[in-house]
Amino acid sequence: MKKTICLLVSLLTLSSYHSVINAQEVVRKSYAYFSLEPDIVTNYLGSSARKLGFVRVSIELMLEDPDFLEAAEHHSPLMRAATIEVFGSQPEKKVKSLTGREDIRLSCLEKLQELMLKETGSKMIKDVIFTKYLYYQT
Repeated sequence: MKKTICLLVSLLTLSSYHSVINAQEVVRKSYAYFSLEPDIVTNYLGSSARKLGFVRVSIELMLEDPDFLEAAEHHSPLMRAATIEVFGSQPEKKVKSLTGREDIRLSCLEKLQELMLKETGSKMIKDVIFTKYLYYQT
């Protein structure tokens, strides 16, 4: 019985020591968030030429490093234009569906990463987050 208790105590001690070492080795990466302001309002392709649809989106960009905030602010007009271009080329069904919205978000992410890679030499953007997403059709 004493041997079992000693064995359990030693195992717990070793495992907690190992956890402390692993925790010290983990380096937390810090991110920053940049808001494309004001909200993006643009048209999308309606189901017919007579119907006009528009979408209003608030976009937050998750940047890979807080040091990229200044570059993001500098390039925000380019990023807004690229995002408007992506939304303007989307069909109505995609704009109105949840899976389509996710496809649009990923398209925006890819387009923005591509642009930032060309402009700054770094992708900079880790993720794109839609915090407000409204669509309307007349």
